[in-house]
Amino acid sequence: MSIPQTMTFVKTDAAGGPEVLVAATGPVPAPKPDDVLIRVRAAGVNRPDVAQRQGNYPPPPGASPILGLEVAGEVVAKGDQVTAWAVGDHVCALANGGGYAEYCAVPATQCLPWPKGYDAVQAAALPETCFTVWANLFQMGRLAKGETALIHGGSGGIGLTAIQLAHAFGARVITTAGSDEKCAACRRFGADEAINYRTQDWAAEVKRLTEGKGVNVVLDMVGGPYIAKNIRSLGMDGRLVFIAFLQGSRVADADFMPVMLRRLTITGSTMRPRTTAQKGAIAGELRARVWPMLDAGRFGPVIHATFPLAQAAAAHRLMESSQHIGKIVLTV
Repeated sequence: MSIPQTMTFVKTDAAGGPEVLVAATGPVPAPKPDDVLIRVRAAGVNRPDVAQRQGNYPPPPGASPILGLEVAGEVVAKGDQVTAWAVGDHVCALANGGGYAEYCAVPATQCLPWPKGYDAVQAAALPETCFTVWANLFQMGRLAKGETALIHGGSGGIGLTAIQLAHAFGARVITTAGSDEKCAACRRFGADEAINYRTQDWAAEVKRLTEGKGVNVVLDMVGGPYIAKNIRSLGMDGRLVFIAFLQGSRVADADFMPVMLRRLTITGSTMRPRTTAQKGAIAGELRARVWPMLDAGRFGPVIHATFPLAQAAAAHRLMESSQHIGKIVLTV
């Protein structure tokens, strides 16, 4: 398979608004011994991309400075240590960076096959959300069948994936979203209860819906004033898992006595700094436990909009507007 020496990618010369994202030409990356080189057909757009563009989420040492943490396409080359994939395989991958481009080098263990019947756009919408939800809601949050999960930001890519996975594994799902339309979408994709946080006191609603018992797990990407209310909303042995602070505040004035009285666990994580081995282990669990559900059509990504690679700025404007329901994907 012929590989060119140069490619089109999205460049960011300086931190700033969406307008700093411009198409440019640069060298095709060379795969490391444990990498595959993917000819990108589609790339997902995620909140960490926005944060990196703004200068608030620098790539870890050794990662590509190009934006983009998930891609789907064909393997066109591979390092000499790679045995799991062959040239021509269709894969989607959790990238360490470099996704907004025609070619992206990714550790082979962070790749997964396209689920049955999927196209590139659908496949590209999977990795970032599936890796994040599995690691945080199921591994760290230990959500189990019959428990109740409170998922904030239910109408975004992470939220809808969390709702669908929690529902598929037998949990009751309560979620919050910012409009009646978004709440309806959350219910359509598996939420048992959806609370419009703009018109209702979500903590009071959670207390009512759980008859005062509280929920078992909270998946929070908001932070700020939600932190104290999350603690109040957890039942005995409850787990609070942070994955982002979209309200910008990581500091809260909260009563922590319930942490002792109800044996609560407060934890959280980011995906990007994890090692290749750690990400590979998550990929292995996804392939064994989640990919069969995708193959069977039990749930799947919700695509809100697609944009050509050169219109990455427009994709970021849409994401920052929070008007989307589901995933935003770039086509290459």
